[in-house]
Amino acid sequence: MIKFTTTILRFAEQGEKTGWTYITIPADIAQQLKPGNKQSFRVKGKLDAHKIKAVALMPMGGGDFIMPINAAMRKAIGKKKGAMLAVQLEVDDEPLAINKDFLDCLNDEPPAIKYFYSLPKSHQNYISKWIENAKTEPTKTKRIAIAISALSRGMGFVEMLREQKAKKDAL
Repeated sequence: MIKFTTTILRFAEQGEKTGWTYITIPADIAQQLKPGNKQSFRVKGKLDAHKIKAVALMPMGGGDFIMPINAAMRKAIGKKKGAMLAVQLEVDDEPLAINKDFLDCLNDEPPAIKYFYSLPKSHQNYISKWIENAKTEPTKTKRIAIAISALSRGMGFVEMLREQKAKKDAL
């Protein structure tokens, strides 16, 4: 397990990452975690005392990686941009399971399931985690319906979220 202290940052203008809260994992630390690796990989550990698992580190060039800090993580640690954060990380090689309720519904929609399995495994996992992270059962059900509708129309995770944002903005 690698331990270090870092500052929570936020992207101002960075394409689709604009507004993301994140921490940087410097190249030397990333190499201790996964030597020779330059691609995204998952980690587990702690942010302060908050346990995390199956969190993706994403390459940013020059050997550095970033870890997005989502709203649930920020709430759990009680910190925002500029705060110092104690980090403990190790590689998380445990395979991610696709949400069972989502798979059950997906099996009833041949175009959706065909498109879903054509996506890279990481994109399949994004959709499943988005569904899993719903705080209530009605929200989880709504997300399953949104995902199946989008997949049936050949939309991936990012396109699906953009469509949902456009619908909210139009209201």
